[in-house]
Formats: sequence, structure tokens, C-alpha cells
Amino acid sequence: MSDLPSNPRALVSGAAGFLGSHMCDRLLAEGFSVIAMDNFITGSERNIAHLDAHPAFRFIRQDITEPINVGPVTHVINMASPASPKDYLEHPIETLDVGSLGTRQMLEVAAKYEAKFLTTSTSECYGDPHVHPQVETYWGNVNPVGPRSCYDESKRYSEALTMAYHRARGVRTSIARIFNTYGPKMKLNDGRVVPAFLDQALRGLPITIFGDGSQTRSCCYVSDLIDGLYRLLLSTEVYPTNVGNPVEITIREFAEVIMKLMGTNAGVIYQPLPEDDPKQRQPDITKARTILGWEPKVGLDEGLRHTVEYFRNLQTANG
Repeated sequence: MSDLPSNPRALVSGAAGFLGSHMCDRLLAEGFSVIAMDNFITGSERNIAHLDAHPAFRFIRQDITEPINVGPVTHVINMASPASPKDYLEHPIETLDVGSLGTRQMLEVAAKYEAKFLTTSTSECYGDPHVHPQVETYWGNVNPVGPRSCYDESKRYSEALTMAYHRARGVRTSIARIFNTYGPKMKLNDGRVVPAFLDQALRGLPITIFGDGSQTRSCCYVSDLIDGLYRLLLSTEVYPTNVGNPVEITIREFAEVIMKLMGTNAGVIYQPLPEDDPKQRQPDITKARTILGWEPKVGLDEGLRHTVEYFRNLQTANG
């Protein structure tokens, strides 16, 4: 782990998103001043409203594909991108732009001020994997022209661009490959499995399972994920690092956990599996354990309880 400068100052893109807003909270708690950027295509002002009066927090509404002028910073954290299938399928061109043009603008800031750069990539770089669990040295099985390619390829390009700036410009870089994450501040309607199941259960509806439910996911609670990202930010590791929970569960089992937790007996309904939907997701986190001393601590039951409480409070606040 590297030492922090005396007055760390971070630029965070995608700061009003699910993970970006939690990252801002963590950085402020660690003594950083934070410049937050978001254009609200998929982020929410509600996620960062509690920081408005914080003396070390500054928000700039901007699309990061445009030139960025924020003055000197010590850390640059690139977290901007539509991340759910619902969002990136609605905004495919913007998704490709933010992974390419946006990543380059953020890298230019890091290069200019000799700042440490962290980009948040995705397990989708592995596609529908032939290697299980997924280890960072696996190159993946991705359809470059399928409906999900706007997200998969934007992240793969973002990784390549990050490595190019490291090799050609000497930028200190790290790459996090994030696996399924859940927790407060997610959007109920974003299409991912945790909010989708919780949304249906909260409304007393049957849970919709795509395919036969045998496909697997590995779900990491947000506080664990952010801790992994923070440790990676302070590390000297250059190559991609998986950050996620290695406990694998089938979609069908996950639906059963949700129904038991919510006390609903509405059952499930089955729909066809979307094109290119990965059959397996499980990170090999040996590298994160070894290099960062990191592994998840929050179990699924505990994490879901916190998440359900958040969504129930949100329902109450919205009437």
C-alpha cells in the first residue's frame, strides 16, 4: 500500500451512481477532499444530496467525454458508465463514449497532475466464460457485436486505454474488475437481479426468472466492494484485479432467499434467457486476498436485510 499525501484530493466520475456515491462517502471518511462529477444519465442527485454541505465535497455536473478542468488532484477514480443491462441497452452510444472518450479525459487529468488512476471495469470482460471461477489472466469469451457489446467492449477498451497510458505516459494505474454488487442506493428498476427481485417481492408480485434459473451469480455487498476498491486505489498493482464475493448461488436459489426474507409466497415465473446472458459468474479473488489483504465480510442474509430496509424506507418516503 502506498502512503497518502498530506492533503489528498480525488476526482470521482460517476459520483451520483450507486457505487460512485458510496466511493465518495468512503473517500471523505478517509480524509480526502472530493471533486464529484456526473451528468445524471443514470445517476441520481438523491445519492449525493447528503454531501451538499460537506466542506470537503464539491459537485460538478458534467459529461466526462468533454475536457475536464478541475485543478490539481492526487487521485482520479473513473466510475462513470451505465452499468445495468436496462441502462446500457437504452444508452448504447453513450456507454461506448464514456468508456472510450470519458476514460481518456480522466486519464489526461491523471497524467497532467501525476495522480494515481483507478478505473472500475467489470466481470463482463469475461463474457460467457469457459473458465470457472474467473481468474484475471483469463481473456474472456465476449460477443463483440451482440446487444451487450456496447458495455462489454467499452470496458475492455477502457482497460486497454488505461494500460496504454501506463506504458506510454507512465501514469500510475489500477484496474478493478467488479462482480455483481448490491446494497443501498441501487435503483429498483435497473434490471439487475437483486433490485429486480426485491422490487417484485416488495410489491407482492411473482419473481421473474430468466432462463431455468440454473445460471449463477456471486453477489458482493457494497461496503465490501468499496473497501476493495479503496485498497486497490492505494496499491501499486497495475493489472486487472477481481473485486467481488466468491460465494456462488444460482438465480433460482437467490429467488428463494428473497422470498423467504420478504415473507412472500407469490412464487416465480420463467421467461426466456436474454441473448448473451452469462451462465456463470464467480470471481477468483486469490489476487485481491494476496495483494490487498481483502475479502468480503458481509454475508448475503445480512446484506439483503440492509438493502431491504433501504428500499422500504424509500417506498415510505415516496408515499
